[in-house]
Amino acid sequence: MRQRLIDLSEERATIEQPRQRVVRGAMQQRDLVFLLGIDLCERHHARDWRPVVDVVALSERGSANISANSAAFPGLFAPFAARARFYSGAMLSIALLAPLARVAPRRLAWGLLVVCGLLVATLPANAEEPALAAGLLDQVRSLALDKAAAPTAARVEVVVGQLDPRLHLAPCERIEPYLPANVRLWGKSRIGLRCTQGRTAWNVYLPIVVKVWGRALVVPAGAAAGNVLAEADLEEAEVDLAEEFTAPFFDRKLVVGRTLAQALRPGQAVRQAHIKSRQWFAAGETVKVVAVGDGFALEGVGQALTNGIEGQPAKVRTENGRVVTGIPTADRRLELTL
Repeated sequence: MRQRLIDLSEERATIEQPRQRVVRGAMQQRDLVFLLGIDLCERHHARDWRPVVDVVALSERGSANISANSAAFPGLFAPFAARARFYSGAMLSIALLAPLARVAPRRLAWGLLVVCGLLVATLPANAEEPALAAGLLDQVRSLALDKAAAPTAARVEVVVGQLDPRLHLAPCERIEPYLPANVRLWGKSRIGLRCTQGRTAWNVYLPIVVKVWGRALVVPAGAAAGNVLAEADLEEAEVDLAEEFTAPFFDRKLVVGRTLAQALRPGQAVRQAHIKSRQWFAAGETVKVVAVGDGFALEGVGQALTNGIEGQPAKVRTENGRVVTGIPTADRRLELTL
């Protein structure tokens, strides 16, 4: 009986040893695949990946797998804390695929190579702004200077911007600048560029800034919102008239005694949007109605139907019952154009 137990024990050991070797080999391959994924994804982030994997050695069973690829991945076998580690979302997929190494290591190795190859292929190239020839930039400036609606005494300056760096324009032998429809060359604007001689016809818009320099009233020391402007608060200086949409003031009489609707920084021009609108009359009051035509003017009276706010349309019912719409221009005065 004792000899029988010894024989059974030796037989079991004989069976378990190959099984343990298979399990250890599979675990080594699985761990190697996991480390391989870390290194490949790090190289993906570093954007210097090269196909340096020994696929044949990786797919073979045995402890030679690690030694065969140790030269290709020296960072994997150094102390983990010796270098910074970077991980990506692709590691999740690689970690999930790692257990498959015990089933099909060769297929898994090739699959990892394909996945990381696709990651490298999809890396965005360094964004470079599309270059424009110096002659074309001169044409853009000339077009903007010719079409800019600026006062006679004003000085116009055109600052040409850059095209969207994401654009990939086909080669073109002749590029023509033009003014797009309904585009005003005042402040931030744009000029169209179209290819007229090339394999592919394209059309893009080039941003520009049109600065119109002229003299206007400014607040040298600045002012807070709610301040009433006095004569001593104002000064005349050269400003960019096109910096904002609303026009600046040129006449002191239109500014003195007015209340600021917003704060002004030192040296900023005083514009119509910065001043609180005045109420010239209230609804129900009797107002003078002035109809202005080409070389003549008609006057009458009427009753205001709405409040007369400076710069905003107001309605008045005339003596004959007709309702007219005009712009309040003074105390209890409404003007309309025939």
